[in-house]
Amino acid sequence: MSDIYESAANSLGLFSSPCLTKVELRLTCKGISDRDALSKPDPCMVLNMQSHGQWMEADRTEVIRSCVNPTFSKVFTLDFYFEEVQRLRFELFDVISSHNGLKEALFLGSVECTLGQIISQRKLSKALLRPGGTVGKAIITITAEELTGNDDYIELSFSARKLDDKDFFSKSDPFLEIYRLNDDATLQLVYRTETVMNNLNPVWKTFKVSLNSLCSGDHERKLQCTVWDWDSNGKHDYIGEFEATFNEMRAAIDGRQVQWPCINPKYKVKKKNYKNSGIVILNQCKIIKMHSFLDYIMGGCQIHFTVAIDFTASNGDPRNSCSLHYIHPFQPNEYLKALVAVGEICQDYDSDKMFPAFGFGARIPPDFKVSHDFAVNFNEENPECAGIQGVVEAYQACLPKLQLYGPTNIAPIIQKVAKSASQELHTKEAMQYFILLILTDGVVTDMADTREAIVQASHLPMSIIIVGVGNADFTDMQMLDGDDGILRSPKGEPVFRDIVQFVPFRNFKHASPAALAKSVLAEVPNQVVDYYNSRGIKPKVPSQYQSSRPFGP
Repeated sequence: MSDIYESAANSLGLFSSPCLTKVELRLTCKGISDRDALSKPDPCMVLNMQSHGQWMEADRTEVIRSCVNPTFSKVFTLDFYFEEVQRLRFELFDVISSHNGLKEALFLGSVECTLGQIISQRKLSKALLRPGGTVGKAIITITAEELTGNDDYIELSFSARKLDDKDFFSKSDPFLEIYRLNDDATLQLVYRTETVMNNLNPVWKTFKVSLNSLCSGDHERKLQCTVWDWDSNGKHDYIGEFEATFNEMRAAIDGRQVQWPCINPKYKVKKKNYKNSGIVILNQCKIIKMHSFLDYIMGGCQIHFTVAIDFTASNGDPRNSCSLHYIHPFQPNEYLKALVAVGEICQDYDSDKMFPAFGFGARIPPDFKVSHDFAVNFNEENPECAGIQGVVEAYQACLPKLQLYGPTNIAPIIQKVAKSASQELHTKEAMQYFILLILTDGVVTDMADTREAIVQASHLPMSIIIVGVGNADFTDMQMLDGDDGILRSPKGEPVFRDIVQFVPFRNFKHASPAALAKSVLAEVPNQVVDYYNSRGIKPKVPSQYQSSRPFGP
């Protein structure tokens, strides 16, 4: 086992390796071909990053309907490491169905480069490589901007009243775009709201942008705000515009509304009694101080790590060397490799080093009834094991006593950990965050219950990592990972935030345990920060944490 522990320990720099700076990437694309003679594409761009030879999706843009020259509103924020070659691949898709994400999307091509190349040029334009490697007509432009100093975010809530009606048979379908005027007099899209259909008095959803994106830290920088009437053919009708600054927006911090007349310059010249094309109202402006993962950890936030292991019959008889649960005297099986690689990282952020370990899908003694959340140490009152080594020993000791059975139900174990995490809701402090590692050899059978459990857990201080062990077809498991569109419960409720990361172990079979750990844990720091920031929970300062923390003997 020592080799596994050693290589897993080598990845401990995952959360603490020094980041040189953060950069924001913005994407535009020109010259995408029409889908056919009657319809234009609905483009979406997916960002993939290479880690230990594996391409992993990092983020994706919004889908822009009926557009051959999209300017995406979504901003990618990346950590830049000068000493690393950070390979990026931008994949362009035409999203045919809004319900199935990329599953039914048409892959149009991709562009590969390094983050260093984008930063050195500040604006990188490359032709799209189509499937098959031929050069396409479409040009992708990636613009980089360093995040300097102030990483605060601004939350804005806009509405409008009495907008001009641009449609004959219905009312306008308005959306708002905010552009920043750059030092070189170019305009940079900051944010595009959703479209409110058939409404001259729209209330747009509250949104959040970084202060750096909005005005580059210059509170007097001009912002050009334009209101459009959305048309399905992509040729949107212009309603009007106004200029603002962040300083003007700040007036809405104390709760009072800030208003601007929406002006159409052509109407102003042509129409004698023209006043405006409507009024745009800022109802709320909030400044949100963004804290880092290390702020929370150094403030005393503990990472509580729980493991759940699949003991269904599809793993094979543990006494047989072909079984995924076979205990080889010298070579750990895939379950142990994944457990140690991920657990070694998490245990450094847990002061008591005691980890609950559960099993599911087996008949357990003494009455051999099927259980989906039994303690691996068979102590239901105290399922905790001492360190990762304790989990390994409990796992090995329980195998001969179980009867592997089924089905593969993981909703009960998610609900069990969620129950513990829900206790944190009442504390209003960043003291405990829960990570559930589920190791399974197949697609879950209680998919509807699992989706419901994940949606409910997405409101809690909790992340779920699922590692697929063995050679099963895990295609259906990808839907649990919110990266592929938005996961919804059977009732249609969307996840509050993306908390699931699914990875097939076979992708890392020939890589070090460090590679697996880095891949599955890479999103955790942001998930921790997103949870506490979304609830306005600040980290304790280290001095407060030290003075309030009880020390054991």
